[in-house]
Amino acid sequence: MTVEALVVAEHRLGSLRDVTYELLNLPLQFPGIPATVCALLGFNVDDLANELARYSDEVLYLSNEYLKHFNSEAYVEALTGLIKERRPKLVILGHTSMGMELAPSLAIRLGMPLATDCVKVELAEGRLKVTRQLYGGKVMADLVLREAEGYIVTLRPGAVGPAKPRQAPGKVVKVDVALSEPKAKRTVGYIEPPPTEVDITKSSIIVSVGRGIKDAKNIPIVEELAKMMGGVLACSRPIVDKGWLPKDRQVGSSGKTVKPKLYLALGISGAFQHVMGMKDSELIIAVNKDPNAPIFNVAHYGVVDDLFKVVEALKEQLRKLKA
Repeated sequence: MTVEALVVAEHRLGSLRDVTYELLNLPLQFPGIPATVCALLGFNVDDLANELARYSDEVLYLSNEYLKHFNSEAYVEALTGLIKERRPKLVILGHTSMGMELAPSLAIRLGMPLATDCVKVELAEGRLKVTRQLYGGKVMADLVLREAEGYIVTLRPGAVGPAKPRQAPGKVVKVDVALSEPKAKRTVGYIEPPPTEVDITKSSIIVSVGRGIKDAKNIPIVEELAKMMGGVLACSRPIVDKGWLPKDRQVGSSGKTVKPKLYLALGISGAFQHVMGMKDSELIIAVNKDPNAPIFNVAHYGVVDDLFKVVEALKEQLRKLKA
């Protein structure tokens, strides 16, 4: 029997969520798991099954009207039967609201070891080793799970990059599953969050500020630079906590994940939570007075200087170019 990794796809309102592509990339790091199977639970989402086939060896499309919207009762019932049948070595879910609701229930029903919120996953000598954050990211803990036939993990979004399409797509196997009608909950509809003035995830240029900005009155100074560059202003969590910028401008594991062509980090130390939200940017330039700031470990270019001097110098150069 081929050893498998089973990835549970996430989708909402007819679209696959970004974390699904990251989950599909994780098994490629394990030579001991040659086959990646993707479980798609839904109803009338054939187009999503075909899309997933571009990234996996096989797509198991579990179809049932009760799976049309995410419902943990129906999902757990369907996945329990699938995992018992296929017996994968590794079941991978995103550390999202969906994954956090499903993984513990599956682990209890199946008697499988579970590791949640992992930022790194390894298989060594048949055992699972994971890396998790403790104390708000200040400590990285390596944990080895007990020996078992299979494991369940939830992977933090942004921990790995997205998978790339394969040259030859995998096969799609549609399975009409019989499920009990969920009793505890049902979906009556989706309420979209109110639209924001700026969607930082759509911008190709982001200028982001951290504690080094010092005061709320200095925010407009950097915002002017962002506009001159044709980009948007973002920030790290401390700026949102102080109320200097709204939550929708926050980059990081508790904010938004961005992948712009240019990410200019001004006065950001580079805590792990922030780095997880911007590390896949095409070009990262960091400005910080501390030469030992962790942000320089992920930056392609770094400037050790006062951010206000750098900002004014950049503005001056941009004015000359537009003159």
